[in-house]
Amino acid sequence: MKEATGELNMAVVVAICIAILAVFFFSYIWPIMDSNFEKTAQCGKAVCDCSERVSIDGIEYCTCWTEENPDQTFNCVFRG
Repeated sequence: MKEATGELNMAVVVAICIAILAVFFFSYIWPIMDSNFEKTAQCGKAVCDCSERVSIDGIEYCTCWTEENPDQTFNCVFRG
């Protein structure tokens, strides 16, 4: 009976650890990844004007917009 109780306790500890890791992933890491995915997809569909590039920390960016919303501009990495 002691062995079964020990195995049950270990299963509870593992389940709690997995739950803690899941909460950390979905509350901290996933929003960062999702934002990055959205920006990448947004730049993939964008119309860009790279005639006047902006350089931030040695990385060049173009001013871009989408065809659906030409008034809203954003920066995408220049892929020259």
